Amino acid sequence: MALDGIYLSSLVKEIKDIIIGCRVDKVTQPEKDEIILSFKKNRIVYKLLISSSANYPRIHLTQFNKQNPIQAPKFCMLLRKYLSTATVLSVKQLNSDRLLVIDFKSSDELGFDSVYSLIIEIMGRHSNISLVRARDNIIMDSIKHVSSDVNSYRVLYTGVEYIYPPASTKLDAFNFGYDEFCKYLTDKEMPFGEKFFTGTFTGVSSKLSSELVYRYMSQNAEFDLEHAKNIYEFTVDTFNNMHDNIFLASYSKNDKLKDFHCIKLTSLKDYDCEIFDSPSKLIETFYFRKDKHDRLNSKSSNLQKIVNNNISRCDKKVKILTRTLKECTTKGAYKLNGELLTANIYSLKKGDKFANVVNYYTDNGDYVKIKLDANKTPSQNVQYYYKKYNKFKIAEQMGTIQMNLTKNELKYLHSVLTNIINVENYNGIEDIKNELIVTEYIKIKKHNKMKKAKPTKPMHFISSDGIDIYVGRNNIQNDLLTLKFANKKDMWLHTKDIPGSHVIIKNIEDIPESTLLEAGNLSAFYSKSQNSSSVPVDYTQVKNVHKPTGAKPGMVIYTTNKTIYVTPVESTLERIE
Repeated sequence: MALDGIYLSSLVKEIKDIIIGCRVDKVTQPEKDEIILSFKKNRIVYKLLISSSANYPRIHLTQFNKQNPIQAPKFCMLLRKYLSTATVLSVKQLNSDRLLVIDFKSSDELGFDSVYSLIIEIMGRHSNISLVRARDNIIMDSIKHVSSDVNSYRVLYTGVEYIYPPASTKLDAFNFGYDEFCKYLTDKEMPFGEKFFTGTFTGVSSKLSSELVYRYMSQNAEFDLEHAKNIYEFTVDTFNNMHDNIFLASYSKNDKLKDFHCIKLTSLKDYDCEIFDSPSKLIETFYFRKDKHDRLNSKSSNLQKIVNNNISRCDKKVKILTRTLKECTTKGAYKLNGELLTANIYSLKKGDKFANVVNYYTDNGDYVKIKLDANKTPSQNVQYYYKKYNKFKIAEQMGTIQMNLTKNELKYLHSVLTNIINVENYNGIEDIKNELIVTEYIKIKKHNKMKKAKPTKPMHFISSDGIDIYVGRNNIQNDLLTLKFANKKDMWLHTKDIPGSHVIIKNIEDIPESTLLEAGNLSAFYSKSQNSSSVPVDYTQVKNVHKPTGAKPGMVIYTTNKTIYVTPVESTLERIE
């Protein structure tokens, strides 16, 4: 569900109560379309996240820490110049729409006070953040530049006058009268269906409109123009009392988040409901995973393309090798023909098209009809069959070797793809990129140096029994974890014949069953079978795990293992970063 103007009003109320009168302590821009303003109040740091993402535009207080780029973007530097130490004067929402204005009082280079407005437009793919100088309404800069080629109504870039988006002709949900309401319904000839409130009021989403229609129909028999007074009173009562009767909740089905709002969605009777005490916490919980997944997926799309292309190449190679090996199964017939012709070469002559010879390998002495080339001598015909046999024999030997190598490569590539899907941050993406450079799937010029990002560490969990569990994030980490970090008596876990992470249970001989199951769950969750049930997980001591010579990163063999079956769920174990 998209963030609508009604929910935004609850966020504005929360934000106003905290940041008005506070000074800006820090400005960061962790994403190209997202900024975070930090404030200090009563020795507590509050962070305000403002996103102009095309998919998930929003504004709310945040508790998450995001990694910032080494070099601050241009827009971030501009905000630091004008807003660092600036005081928040006001936070306003315009006409229940998804448009916010935060006014700051700041001192310029000469010590004179100036007012700057941060204008946040939360409008899907047209979302934007602009810093505007209040005295002349000039744009200092926008996080997204909009030219006249893109928008004929207005432009958004440095040095031009800021023009607000076209005003909505709908009614302000928090400020309208009965006569105005009736005139709007008559002039617009509003249909009285599920989208009635969306078509009538600014900032009401389709889902909320359906909820309000559902509520009204539960209390009243008629929903038409003749009963406009009842509809008006119902609407005024709902919106005016919203903040006094706020009900912050998200709604999920089959463990998948579906909707959220600050007004109780009574129409979602069959959904699980989780209640929150803050509109910011609710929206952050709802959007965090979706937004994070989309951004990481976008950042890793090139790596996924490289890996998928190599998987396709290997799949084609397997098909060709399978066909070749199938042909090689006929090599025995060519050898037999060569031997039978050799035994009967005295009776053959040039010009013969067939040779009927006794198959002395059978008990009955059956005759075999062998095709000959009339243009060849008997000796040449014999050599033809032996050459064919040797060709198939060599092809079978080499094909078997290549098939094993290709299947091992496929196993490795699928493990890399699983690691990309399960990656949690940009450093993890960089680790996998460097792994693909080392394994020569990504070619770099000799004069180019590999990007040296800070390497990530394996995930570290504490089991319910207080035991350390480590999980590799990629194949390089898997090797280091299993072959360097772990002791011989540590327990090693991995999904059976399924690409995934290596998991280590540290320094304990008699492992409690609860810890083993928790480690097995981690192994299954960080594997290709994350969404499957009854996933087989092998476990054995590290001393039984070995890396074959020349094997790719993360590829090992193991013996004397046992197997448990788990249905993976996201772990609730304590995690140490």
